[in-house]
Amino acid sequence: MLRYILKRIFLFIPTLIIITLLGFIISINAPGDPVERMVSSAQSGGEIGTQSVSQVQDKIFWRKKLGLDLPVFYFSLTSLSRPDTLYRIYDRSEREALDRLISRYGNWEQIQQYEQGLVSFYSSLIAFTPDSSQLQQYNKNTIREHMNWLKSESLALRSSYEENIIAAKLGKISGILSQYPFLASFRPAFSRIKNDYESIKANASAWKNYIPRLAFYKTQNQYHRWLFGDGEFSQGLVRLDFGTSYTTKQPVSDVIFSRIGWSMFFAMLSVLLAYLISIPLGVKAAARRGSRFDKYSSLLLFMLYSMPSFWLATLLLMTFANTDVLHWFPASGVKPPMGYPDAAGFFDKVKLSLPYLILPAICYTYSSFAFLSRTMRVSMIDTIGQDYIRTARAKGLPDDKVIWKHAFRNSLLPIITVFANIFPAAIGGSVIIESIFTIPGMGYETFLGIQNNNYPMIIAVFTITGFLTLLGYLVSDVLYALVDPRISYK
Repeated sequence: MLRYILKRIFLFIPTLIIITLLGFIISINAPGDPVERMVSSAQSGGEIGTQSVSQVQDKIFWRKKLGLDLPVFYFSLTSLSRPDTLYRIYDRSEREALDRLISRYGNWEQIQQYEQGLVSFYSSLIAFTPDSSQLQQYNKNTIREHMNWLKSESLALRSSYEENIIAAKLGKISGILSQYPFLASFRPAFSRIKNDYESIKANASAWKNYIPRLAFYKTQNQYHRWLFGDGEFSQGLVRLDFGTSYTTKQPVSDVIFSRIGWSMFFAMLSVLLAYLISIPLGVKAAARRGSRFDKYSSLLLFMLYSMPSFWLATLLLMTFANTDVLHWFPASGVKPPMGYPDAAGFFDKVKLSLPYLILPAICYTYSSFAFLSRTMRVSMIDTIGQDYIRTARAKGLPDDKVIWKHAFRNSLLPIITVFANIFPAAIGGSVIIESIFTIPGMGYETFLGIQNNNYPMIIAVFTITGFLTLLGYLVSDVLYALVDPRISYK
């Protein structure tokens, strides 16, 4: 058995690598720019369409903290026209524009010179403060509007790649610069930018896009950092560091560990209650096949199974948590609104939380009754029809002893198979029940992650669910051997 378990654990390794690789691929291809989400969109104190120095610094900081300033993988298959340092550009739209220009013209040297000219030109515009004596003959509002527009268009040029759009923006900027004498110092730099752009078109080398080139990055890449960390901003997935939440900017692992407890509690409690009730019902229904108990219990359980969880949860709240009907239980939460008293012990906390847990526990458990009991019933009926059961009865053994000692144990295999799903269900929680009863669990947190495009949270749940699924299968295999002596893993 031990040898088999160790063998299965070693087989987990390639599966876990595939799971982490899939999660990583989803995270890097998710829509939107995580850096833009992390940096506040409010630009208080700045002009519209510009980026303050603090915003640029924040973007650079978050790119480094999220590991986006590194290449994606250990190697990349690219073309001769593309540099292996394009990932270092902090702005995603600017990076995509450069990629489009490279795909069209193929001459990175000229494109890089053009981009550097735009960056320098925009920086000089941001630092420029005209002399008040130069503005006396102009309307101040008009000057402010034109300067803001000039900065905005200069910044937008860095994210533009369509030829007609670039030509239109260059023409408009040139018109503004020629309109005001106090902007004469910018004209030479802008003329070089226009010449650089014409040089890109004149010296196009699109053929370089068709010559492949293999680039290697060793351990300095996003995937390696995501798995093993960098020792500064990330500890890596192997140390249960799932990155930073896009919405709260807090470590995802902290959020999961603070939420998973309640989801795990209700998952384990519901499974325990469901098995304690369903297994005896299924065994008794199989032993009395065709009796009134079998028919009525099946009818009742299937009626419960057909009730949607949100409907039953709402019905329970309206009936037993309603001041106008029966106010027996609290309507939401898992503990008193003011928290536990400072001097409260473990059993005191259990006593205070118990009224909050009854209604959610019912909603978690009831739908499992029909499925588990019918599974147990079918398995027991099949076992009872075996030859060794007929032999045991022919020997004169009591019926209860035949059922519970000989048939019951060999009928548990389908139930054990269902048991394997407990572990992934615990991390996923129940979105509907946790939302209705305001339970701070993983189901509601996962729902918020999907709603807010919080991809680190989604990928963390995906990765942990995959691992717990493998663990559930391993536990099931071990339980198979413990229950049925005919199964051997030698």
